[in-house]
Amino acid sequence: MLNAIFIILGIIVFIVLISVRQINQYQKGIRFMLGKYAGLMEPGWRLVWPVVQSCRKVDLRVKAVDVPNQEAITKDNISVAVNAVIYYKVERAEKAVLEVENFYYAISQLAQTTMRNAVGQVDLDDLLSQRDRVSGNIRNIIDQAAEPWGIKVQDVELKDIVLPEEMKRVIGKQAEAEREKRAIIIKAEGEMFAAGNMAKAAKTLSEAEGALHLRTLQTINDVSSDQSNTIIFAVPLEILRAIEKRSN
Repeated sequence: MLNAIFIILGIIVFIVLISVRQINQYQKGIRFMLGKYAGLMEPGWRLVWPVVQSCRKVDLRVKAVDVPNQEAITKDNISVAVNAVIYYKVERAEKAVLEVENFYYAISQLAQTTMRNAVGQVDLDDLLSQRDRVSGNIRNIIDQAAEPWGIKVQDVELKDIVLPEEMKRVIGKQAEAEREKRAIIIKAEGEMFAAGNMAKAAKTLSEAEGALHLRTLQTINDVSSDQSNTIIFAVPLEILRAIEKRSN
């Protein structure tokens, strides 16, 4: 009789031990009773009785999904390859298990199709210059589609946008032409500014009595500092006429 009691106690202890499930702090457990959803299990040690009960653990931490290169055509018919990273987390563990078979795979596939559609709605210039806006559109679409699965999409980052080699050369030539255009405009503006200053200086010299002669003497003094220079004087006509009158 005593042996039978020990055997029964041993069987009970064994069943209890194999029924213990550990739910970590970053997880939640989904309990099923005879195949039906029976509730959530919080972190800690929990009992899941064999045969009649089962459980599934769901990780609640933020996950990063690397979306591979997706071939897409922009709104202006340019073929590009785009890849991205999606950050999401499970907010409703029961929905992530009950509403979708494999939420990790589902999010990856949803991201790929959404990226292709989002790229097709913008021009190449907008895709290159407004990555944040395009990423935000992709995040909103994926977040709305994944909400019934209990998943919250936190961020989408476009990593690389690969262009065809011909398009890279075209963009390089366009950038070079734009730089040359800016250089010509800046040079023209500088010449206009210099011409305006010269006109103001000429007006000032012409209005001030004797200013032109002083400027001429200053220029001669600057040039004469170098002995290799040859200076040719243009004698004012008034001086020649004065000399002519005296000689008569």
